[in-house]
Amino acid sequence: QVQLSESGGGSVQAGESLRLSCVISGFSLRPYCMGWFRQGSGEEREGIAAVGGDGSVNYAESMMDRFSISRDNAKNILLLQMNNLTPQDTARYYCAAGIVGRCVPVAAGMDYWGEGTPVNISS
Repeated sequence: QVQLSESGGGSVQAGESLRLSCVISGFSLRPYCMGWFRQGSGEEREGIAAVGGDGSVNYAESMMDRFSISRDNAKNILLLQMNNLTPQDTARYYCAAGIVGRCVPVAAGMDYWGEGTPVNISS
């Protein structure tokens, strides 16, 4: 059974950091494009970053300065380091997996999703 399980969210103050983890089970991570997405209350789901099986990384332009995605194929784990957080980063954060030609953080290309982990940033 395919399962993606996010953790590491929480409530922190502006300027602090969080590291999100996504543990994947039920399939090998290696051939998949893996991505992080977020969705704020009343907003559309937004792509943050994606990393391919070959290690290639693509970020949404507004995210690349403060966010860093990485993966460990051997451990089937996807990570997202988030620094200098602001209240605008408050959202539910999701990891996703898909087989795509070019690995970019676009929701339509993803086949599997986790349930998300909440992140709340106070000023």
